[in-house]
Amino acid sequence: MDFLGFQASIRPDVLAVEDLTFDRRWTYAAFDRFVSQVASELHHRGVAVGDRVATLSKNRAELIALHLACARCGALFVPLNWRLSRPEIDALLADCEPALLFGDRLADDMGLAHEPIDNLLESAENQPPMALRPLDRSLPSLILYTSGTTGTPKGVLHTEASIMETAINASLVCQVDSASVFLCDTPMFHVIGLITCVRPALYNGGRLAVSDGFEPERTLARLGDPTLGITHYFCVPQMANALRQLPDFDPTRLSKLKGLLTGGSPHPAPQIRAWLNDGIPIVDGYGMSEAGTVFGMPFNLDLIDRKAGYVGVPCHRIEARLANANDEPLENSGPGEVQLRGDNLAVGFWRRERAFRDCFTADGWFRTGDIAIRDPDGFYRIVDRKKDMFISGGENVFPAEVEAAVLAQPDVLECALVGVPDERWGEVGCLFVVPRNPDAPPTTAAILAGLDGQLARYKLPKQVVILDELPKSATGKVLKRALRQ
Repeated sequence: MDFLGFQASIRPDVLAVEDLTFDRRWTYAAFDRFVSQVASELHHRGVAVGDRVATLSKNRAELIALHLACARCGALFVPLNWRLSRPEIDALLADCEPALLFGDRLADDMGLAHEPIDNLLESAENQPPMALRPLDRSLPSLILYTSGTTGTPKGVLHTEASIMETAINASLVCQVDSASVFLCDTPMFHVIGLITCVRPALYNGGRLAVSDGFEPERTLARLGDPTLGITHYFCVPQMANALRQLPDFDPTRLSKLKGLLTGGSPHPAPQIRAWLNDGIPIVDGYGMSEAGTVFGMPFNLDLIDRKAGYVGVPCHRIEARLANANDEPLENSGPGEVQLRGDNLAVGFWRRERAFRDCFTADGWFRTGDIAIRDPDGFYRIVDRKKDMFISGGENVFPAEVEAAVLAQPDVLECALVGVPDERWGEVGCLFVVPRNPDAPPTTAAILAGLDGQLARYKLPKQVVILDELPKSATGKVLKRALRQ
């Protein structure tokens, strides 16, 4: 019996999953039976232990059922990023070699040979539920391809044991219980959408509302819908900011929201405090595909305000440290690379064993590639990605620090800073700005004047480029590689 089977046995008639796109609902008993029938369907189609079952589909309840069914079969679930091009998808399919590919109209549009995921519910209902058998939690049940924002995507391997560590960690830091109701519209090819939004809710006997994607107006309406009663919503800071920019944004409609949970990129303090001023906990956290949920802030408005920009403390089930470039632990507050140990870590990269080994220090700590500082209370703040830091005139520049200062300016809606080559200084900052009013964008002089006295001179951008929008991944992260190009 897995966690879903357990909940089905103690709360069979409680609503577990509702698919808002297709207007379908399952109690715990019904969804547990559906997963068992999908497992039988996979077995009927010849899926064996170690086989891969891939999907190319927007969010729907069948993706959750397929993942849980794969775990029960000993197979590996592989959700593919439907934002990729056909050649990129072909490369991932050649890498994972799935026994089956389920897809929706996105797969149709790409001309991929696939099993229609629309038919899965009906075909599974014709199968008897798979008989209960011991679940080997040490077997990989997921290949989660990274977004590829820094190069070729790699397939991160997770077992049910490592996935459930994230479910427990997220449950602890996000105060999840049986009354919790999650809205999931983050793509399920991402760790937030597939794991962090799904597992804590179902693990604790709560409810999960699945949406096929983030649309600011629709998402805001659902967060304020008293019949849905959403208590937890995960997103990246850019998505949270998009909600606030809507003309009909009314924080009083979000009274059911226990916490707006953000991660994936640094969250500027001015944006955090705007939510706090409305009485809404904006709970920052930190995680990654290889480690799931790692750090989290408490649900305390005063403490969030004092620690605005921090991502919180590690769960007691995770070890974290800051290290220098030689992987030596820092006794001071940093900055240093965040390194981790714990059962939440991935167990490998699909067919890239050496690359996975290279992620670890000689004494067994996982290198995240993120630079952070730690305050005397043990709270961490991510300064920047190690790869995004650049050196100007011999001094380290962390773009996130500069971006936070720029975002405090009222004329700036979004921004991103990257390092570009410079003959005199080695590298200098190039700032990309999306103006709040496209018809009256701020000038370079105005932006720099707004930074006067706030940052050291070497941190100031030497170029400013006005854009209509920043290039972003499917999960809302800014694609700095594209900006550098």
